[in-house]
Amino acid sequence: MITKGQVINDRYEIIRSIGEGGMANVYLGYDNILDRNVAVKVLRGDLSNDEKFVRRFQREALSASSLAHPNIVEVYDVGEDDGLYYIVMEYIEGKTLKQLLKKRGNLTLSEAIDIMLQLTDGMAHAHDSYIIHRDLKPQNIMIKDDGQIKITDFGIAMALNSTQLTQTNSVMGSVHYLPPEQASGKGCTIKSDIYSMGIIFYELLSGRLPFKGDNAVEIALKHMRDPLPSLREENEAIPQSIENIILKATAKNPKNRYEDARSMHEDLLTALDDERMNEEVYQFKYPENENENTKKIKKLEEIEKKEEEKQEEEEEKIAEKIEDVEDKKNKRVIIVLAIIFVVLLGTFFVLFFVAPASSREKNAIIPDCEGDKVSTCEKKLQEAGFEVRSEVKSEPSKDIKKNRVTRTDPEEGRSRKVGSKVTIYKSSGEETFKIEDYTGKNYIEVQTSLELEYKMKVTIEKKEAPEGFDISADGAEQKIIGQSLAAGSEVKEGDTITLYIPDITDEFPNMSGEGWSVDDARVFCDKYGLILEIEEQETDAYEVGKIISQSRPAGSPIVSGTTLRITVAKKPVVKPSPSPSEETDDKETGNKDNNSETNTDDKTE
Repeated sequence: MITKGQVINDRYEIIRSIGEGGMANVYLGYDNILDRNVAVKVLRGDLSNDEKFVRRFQREALSASSLAHPNIVEVYDVGEDDGLYYIVMEYIEGKTLKQLLKKRGNLTLSEAIDIMLQLTDGMAHAHDSYIIHRDLKPQNIMIKDDGQIKITDFGIAMALNSTQLTQTNSVMGSVHYLPPEQASGKGCTIKSDIYSMGIIFYELLSGRLPFKGDNAVEIALKHMRDPLPSLREENEAIPQSIENIILKATAKNPKNRYEDARSMHEDLLTALDDERMNEEVYQFKYPENENENTKKIKKLEEIEKKEEEKQEEEEEKIAEKIEDVEDKKNKRVIIVLAIIFVVLLGTFFVLFFVAPASSREKNAIIPDCEGDKVSTCEKKLQEAGFEVRSEVKSEPSKDIKKNRVTRTDPEEGRSRKVGSKVTIYKSSGEETFKIEDYTGKNYIEVQTSLELEYKMKVTIEKKEAPEGFDISADGAEQKIIGQSLAAGSEVKEGDTITLYIPDITDEFPNMSGEGWSVDDARVFCDKYGLILEIEEQETDAYEVGKIISQSRPAGSPIVSGTTLRITVAKKPVVKPSPSPSEETDDKETGNKDNNSETNTDDKTE
């Protein structure tokens, strides 16, 4: 375990933990040689003995170290120290794009385009080096105070020309930004990153994700089949050219997407030109939900159609020849043709009727053996006249008892020649696999993998975080802190597992200390369903429009439906000094009043 003050490779002193991931933990460190702060990513201890994970971790380092771009986090050093595999990277002071969206809700059009131009420029550089990120999401994009972004965590990046170590069916990355081909278990390409960038662009402009669901599987299916909701339907101020960029980037069929990140970058540069603002809606050139089986059927239909056309042409030629023959007056030619026709007809009859009838063998139907004992099935097949292969093959089955027959090859009900060989398949029982230790991993990724790949029933429950768990870390609310089945437990399809995540309640921020404005507070209250009350106070100590105080203290839990009162700075009103003429008038008015009072008193007396 890495502790504060620990020095790695006699050089990098650990200051504190700044993040945890599925493969590695990240620490703020200090480089004692170059006198600077650095980010140190260390492979988790339970994975350092796994050769596959070590190779993947080293591959990440080598891939990322070759990238030098202002919008990509720089890798300084790679190494191993007493069993600890580490990567030393540039330390970025700032917040993630996800944290910015949580505070702001959504960004302005110019802000979103500026971020996307930086993102596409950085990814174009990575793609030029044949490196795919595979996990692009706002959580992996840092934004500095000056607006510059840095792409982080090429943790599951894959060089196109290197050996793929990840499992084909493994779902990596956040499911909310998952391209359809990755959700369906196919390999990733450069165009997979383009899809994720399109979803990020959508979220920057709308402040929400396009697809939501009760679980990860439902969201993944929506990425595969549901059309992207229109941004312009809810906000007509967004130009059609911008929506077209998002539509093209998030096309479900990769053929309809941008060829590379640089093409998307160049399209963004001209998106706000006058001649492009109201361009036509982007039309997909290729079908969005093209199915391989449909392709094959269409291909067969085309071949069949060509064969029919060819046959029709040949028949037309024959008909023309026959007409020519009929037109001829030479009876001898007609007689010769008639003789030839009779001979051909006789030959045809012999070949297609007489010969097959004489050589036809007796057929029999494969009997139904499902659920039978192997010996019973063998007896059935032999009685039907078939030869049983000596090797009985095994296959998993959840419906058929172990060692009972699941099927035969050829299948039951098929007609085959007597004496044909038949293979018997028996059940080896239900297929099982072992549960891993999922502690510290993202529950969405684990849930998606278990439900899609292993057809398990996964439930998510919240419970109190264990002592020492960093609830302030990015993504802490999605990390698994426990599981109902221990690592190594054998399970089968349909079994249930419960994953426990920390019960982290959203808390009120320090609005005054963080310089929040009234607009920031309104967005915040709309997001959490709070009632906002605003009071103004004249003061020179705060900038006009900034929040001075709040009724709910920072750090207290947020409860939807409650009231939040804020005090906002207002410019003090300066009263003008009275002029000399006004003072004289006041004095005269006062004297008149005094005289009136005196006269009144006299009359009374």
